[in-house]
Amino acid sequence: MAHPRVAIVGATGAVGAIALDVLAQRNFPLASLRLTASPRSVGKRLPFNGEQIAVEATQPGLFADCDIAFISATDAISRDIGAAARAQGCVVVDDSGVWRMDAEVPLVVPEINAGAVAEHKGILSIPNCATTPVAMVLDALRQVARPRRVIAATYQSVTGTGAAALTELEEQVQASAAGGDAPPPEQYPHPIAFNLLPHIGSLQDNGYYSEETKMLNEARKILDDPDLAVSATCVRVPVRLCHSTALNIEFDAPIGAQQARAALRGYAGVTVVDEPANAGYPMPIDCAGRDDVFVGRIREDTALPNGIALWAVCDNLRKGAATNAVQIAEEVIARGAWLR
Repeated sequence: MAHPRVAIVGATGAVGAIALDVLAQRNFPLASLRLTASPRSVGKRLPFNGEQIAVEATQPGLFADCDIAFISATDAISRDIGAAARAQGCVVVDDSGVWRMDAEVPLVVPEINAGAVAEHKGILSIPNCATTPVAMVLDALRQVARPRRVIAATYQSVTGTGAAALTELEEQVQASAAGGDAPPPEQYPHPIAFNLLPHIGSLQDNGYYSEETKMLNEARKILDDPDLAVSATCVRVPVRLCHSTALNIEFDAPIGAQQARAALRGYAGVTVVDEPANAGYPMPIDCAGRDDVFVGRIREDTALPNGIALWAVCDNLRKGAATNAVQIAEEVIARGAWLR
């Protein structure tokens, strides 16, 4: 089988840079690779497999010469360029929220619903980076009992906002260490250094922020469980990389901590780190740069009937974004779903 011609739209962004690493690390089969970004990045050269590839302007017409495109840019780019690429016969794997809830666009986590890639109509979507690890944990545990209710509290790193937010955090920390005044915040409504912001996304009429609503809607779609009840509180924390989540899950039948632990250990893409007596549990500092969802603090919930409480950590730029996108493309190739 021939190898596909690939493009990365948004190649100079945080996710685009990781996507280049993931493609190389996974020996992704490709015939050619084109990198595109905004006009200010045109001409910049990015390393890939020993070569230096020049960044091009993102133009709708270039996708006639591409078979698979990864898009990780603005919502406007995802909407306009995604539609243009699809019209030219290029399969799009999109990282934005534009297509996720479109009934004709599969929302895919390959460990859960890899078969959905065969149903694509030119566009495939990856979930929000906070949703993916939660969905994988729920899928692992529903092999024992069906989740009915999920209460989630997330602790999300600044790279979920973008490279500028990471710079803002570091500048604020450095200013504080030097005893000076930090520059006024631009990426967030308040300083993020030494602070927590229970505010991710836009405020909805029901009092939830959009990031919290995404977790509900996306988890239901990925798991094909429209009755799943999810209540989330999403918090931005002064951490460079990795999103963490405290989960309290109620099931429709009894489930013990040992059963939950065994189900998670046997699930592809999940690593259990659960030795609390020895201070052994997942932490962002250990999980950064790794592709699995790491789970620990697994215990029976003392408040929910048939409940399990646990802690999960996931690199938001890898499995939360770039790795998941590359895995989807691998499924597309394996199923011949990219051939024109």
